[in-house]
Amino acid sequence: MGTGEQAEVDPAIVIEACHALGFVLAGVAPAEPTRWRQQFLDWLAAGKHGEMGYMTEHLAERLDVRALVPGAQSVIVVADQYAEAGDQDGEVAADAGRGVVARYARGRDYHAVIRKRVWALVDALRERFPGEAFRPFVDTGPAMEREHAVRAGMVAMGSGAGVGGVGGFVGKHTLYIHPAVGSFVLLGGVATTMRFRLGGPSIADTDRCGTCTRCIDACPTAAITEYSVDARRCVSYLTLEHRGVIDDSLHAGIGDRLLGCDVCQDVCPYNQRNDSRHGTHARVHPAYLDPEGQHGTLDLIEILRAKDDAAARQRLLEGSAGKRASMAMLKRNAIVVAGNRIAAGGGAGGGDGAELVQEIRRIAADESEHAMVRETAKQVMSAMG
Repeated sequence: MGTGEQAEVDPAIVIEACHALGFVLAGVAPAEPTRWRQQFLDWLAAGKHGEMGYMTEHLAERLDVRALVPGAQSVIVVADQYAEAGDQDGEVAADAGRGVVARYARGRDYHAVIRKRVWALVDALRERFPGEAFRPFVDTGPAMEREHAVRAGMVAMGSGAGVGGVGGFVGKHTLYIHPAVGSFVLLGGVATTMRFRLGGPSIADTDRCGTCTRCIDACPTAAITEYSVDARRCVSYLTLEHRGVIDDSLHAGIGDRLLGCDVCQDVCPYNQRNDSRHGTHARVHPAYLDPEGQHGTLDLIEILRAKDDAAARQRLLEGSAGKRASMAMLKRNAIVVAGNRIAAGGGAGGGDGAELVQEIRRIAADESEHAMVRETAKQVMSAMG
């Protein structure tokens, strides 16, 4: 039965199905074009997307989800929780010989974890609603998933429509925040020709940050302005997306962060422990757990001595979301972190920073090393004097 003949569906049916698949948040929104078209185009024109060229591709679909699916009427949005609000283990105090990995890159790659269940949802819906069209997307797809999540009035698992259980907004750090869960969430969705009984206009993006500027003030490289991030300065971008030499003026801001950065989320009030807001229904999906704390940090010397090959990368990153970084990028990052450790007076290898210094000098002179890695070693050596 096609869209023209299909009666409007109660969104609770789909939301319950999403929760049954383990998504901590789920909602349904009308398929509408972005309200932030000009702001997004201005952001691209200013080059603030850095080397993320894919952001300039499929603009029609990115700016209007209806271009993803001809006749699209709705967007189903889901979210996984990868860390619990109030859990400050993201501030892993790495010893002087290790670099810190951001929370979302410690468990299994979220793209695969979410995609599998989004496809399961699509398969179930196709069987129940034959004739309807569906197009799933997870992060890398051309969709403004955060805006769709806001419009969907995301419902937290088990909360029904209770106070604090519904809705969310985009914070000043540009990440989606749900009042009952926080911002440690990963989004996915489905554009579809299905029509849902939504009962009114889509939910507006309400500014709930107020006068708070904690994320802006705490950003170690001053990448954040209100509701905008300059990716070229963002530590997550620099360590996971940027494929070249990192400007040495940004080295100090990277600190001990080897892959990704949690600072703007760690300081957010919505990610602080609050038992009246963060209840038993907010939970981390098992795929992202690191119960033994083995993936929160990585050994710098091991990375610096590793070969630039797929085997070494697989051993170190073990199929996590951090694998988007090449081995050369990981080595580059390790050299920057090691340089910061040395500058701060920290050490490695029994508390002696000499081993890190020795490895950096070796890499700088080794013609078999990747050119970017050698150049980064030379940057750090120059800073050491």
